[in-house]
Amino acid sequence: MAKQETLQAEKRDVKGTTASKRLRRTGVVPAVIYGSKQREYMIQLNSKAFFDLARKQSSHNFLVNLEIEGANEKTKLAIVQDIQRDPLNGALIHVDFRAVSETDTIHAAVPIELRGEPVGVKTGGLLEQLVHEIEVSCNPSNLPDSIVNDVESLAIGQSLKVADLNLPEGVSVKLDGEVLVALVTQTRASISAGDGGEDAPAGEEAAEAAPAEGEAAEEA
Repeated sequence: MAKQETLQAEKRDVKGTTASKRLRRTGVVPAVIYGSKQREYMIQLNSKAFFDLARKQSSHNFLVNLEIEGANEKTKLAIVQDIQRDPLNGALIHVDFRAVSETDTIHAAVPIELRGEPVGVKTGGLLEQLVHEIEVSCNPSNLPDSIVNDVESLAIGQSLKVADLNLPEGVSVKLDGEVLVALVTQTRASISAGDGGEDAPAGEEAAEAAPAEGEAAEEA
């Protein structure tokens, strides 16, 4: 299950574009917690600390224990809902959190990890992953880092569907179970190899037949 990281934060009293730009110039990123008792709770974070934490996560929706200096609620369990970045340099602009409790049902995008080399790939096929992440619903304590599935048994023409995913206990998905997650397709190379394999015996028979015809000519 996903580890709940801890992040230091401070209550933020200033708002607006100018104030936010001033904060970012000092290495601080403005943020908001939604769903808390105050409905909308403004905080600020150290940009580097948040960036270092975020890049270790398998998903952009991850849980964090916020320790908020200067706030009435000193600690707050929240899930990262949205991260805004500068499209040119990737710098953090703003972070949105959603306050949650251990008994809440949360929704988060989780990556799908395929493990193993399919039988079909070993025989010349190609594994294509069509869905790379999926939205799950669960309690915070059950939120997985990823959904892991073994695909070694997949032969050419076989597929993995949403209904086949190994979901941890307490985790569910809304996506239709018939949606294809991955499949093993036949490549042109594998088709050509198969055709060549069928032609080989015919060639061998022709080679064996040639001396026989020569022998018949000598006898005549």
